[in-house]
Amino acid sequence: MTAQRLELLNANDHAGLHLGPVEGAPPPFVQIVLDEFASAATLAPIFVTRAESTGEFYAGAILGLKPEEPPLVTRDDLAGLFEPLDWKRRGFHVVDEQVAIDPADPRFADAAGEPMFGSDGAPSPALAGMAQSLGRLKVGLDATRAFIDACLSHKLIEPIDVDLKFDDGERLTLAGLYTVSLDAIGELDDAAALSLLRAGHLQAAFTMAQSVRQLGRLARIRNARLTAG
Repeated sequence: MTAQRLELLNANDHAGLHLGPVEGAPPPFVQIVLDEFASAATLAPIFVTRAESTGEFYAGAILGLKPEEPPLVTRDDLAGLFEPLDWKRRGFHVVDEQVAIDPADPRFADAAGEPMFGSDGAPSPALAGMAQSLGRLKVGLDATRAFIDACLSHKLIEPIDVDLKFDDGERLTLAGLYTVSLDAIGELDDAAALSLLRAGHLQAAFTMAQSVRQLGRLARIRNARLTAG
């Protein structure tokens, strides 16, 4: 979405808007923040990759192996366990510390959704909840950036080659992914390990590294679908 389409949210211009649910399946790769790692790792592999626009690293969870296929981690799988903040806030953005929206997003066209503002112009409970989620996302992004920077400074981040072969003979290669090196963690000196531990980064690093095994589970789910299909 381009910045030109965004509008700063206010009661005068958006009094009649309603907030509908996020429709559709979750994306095959969804950005997540540090305090989502533990929940995400129970379902999906977590990797670091680079944003195409800036080249900066960010963390994300793989929910599907091919964009054109239904996700292998479904909405039902996520329900009650893990709802990625970056997916939940779809249509909402933060611009210069203010909440902005993309009024063209389909969730604002749902007339049966919850009002964004009350008759007195005050934010509705739905909007207040979304503002809280945006706040958590911002704090989480800052914490995740600090985690990634710490891992980079200790040379813990390494590229990973993901090459999957399926029962129908197809091979899938996932490029541009990075993970945490367990070998590099083992080579940390005591002072560095203690610093990472106290910051909560060491546990997150182990969580990311261990989540890679979820790739095998996703491949098995896809194989089962291919066989059933």
